[in-house]
Amino acid sequence: MGLVLFPGDGDNSSPDVSWSYSGFAAFRRRLAEAEGFVLSEMSGFGGERPWSEVSTVLEPLLDHSDAGGDDLSPAECASILVRLEAITDQWTREGGDQLFQHIEDARQLAGVLRLCIEKDVPLGFL
Repeated sequence: MGLVLFPGDGDNSSPDVSWSYSGFAAFRRRLAEAEGFVLSEMSGFGGERPWSEVSTVLEPLLDHSDAGGDDLSPAECASILVRLEAITDQWTREGGDQLFQHIEDARQLAGVLRLCIEKDVPLGFL
């Protein structure tokens, strides 16, 4: 069982990105770490820190339900994409085997986000 992020274009042949729930959780923890905070301290993730205390364009992705919930708009996808690419570049420079899967996942997600922006469609969660 897992999670799929996909362009809301109605085309089943469009690329998507998928994770196990634990894989997506690990990916989001690393993204939060790259943004300078600990995800487990945040409201909704076991902590009490409100999201209003964190400034990141990744918030719509990080603070999203694992499955279902609202789609992310093309504008949100565009904001997320810019920061995701910067983090991916940083991870690539840092190297290390433990980052390999996160780099690959980020690149796949970036491709899906680009398609959402190009087609002006939302990013869906399933």
